[in-house]
Amino acid sequence: MILHDVMIILVMTFPMFLFTIYPAIRLADFLEQKYEIEEFYKRTVMVSVTFLGALLLSSLLHFA
Repeated sequence: MILHDVMIILVMTFPMFLFTIYPAIRLADFLEQKYEIEEFYKRTVMVSVTFLGALLLSSLLHFA
């Protein structure tokens, strides 16, 4: 049963990318302006925040 829940959460993660891309871009732009981070770290922040946010949203949707 646990594997089934994990699989459903991972499948629901992909549509949640639509809701998490914009906040990740805004956060990365803010960090670039305030702390003058490099482009590599800006992209790393964008990708990681997008994936973690989508994973969080899909898990909350599944277990709520």
